[in-house]
Amino acid sequence: IFAAQGCGACHALAAAGASGAVGPSLDETKPSYELVVTRVTLGQGGMPKFGDKLEAQQIADVSEFVASSVGG
Repeated sequence: IFAAQGCGACHALAAAGASGAVGPSLDETKPSYELVVTRVTLGQGGMPKFGDKLEAQQIADVSEFVASSVGG
């Protein structure tokens, strides 16, 4: 889901082989699962919302992937 939705174009995440520099580095910010769910669902600032594009399970899955990858 991370790759399919183009998250790596903006965010760095070593676990996904992503080195985007537009948004914050997820490796550095180490967001919690709850924060990832909120940001992916609602967006904020330059980050678009995906709540109307992804199903709840997809949001949960990508959030778990990001949070568990960075220890957030």
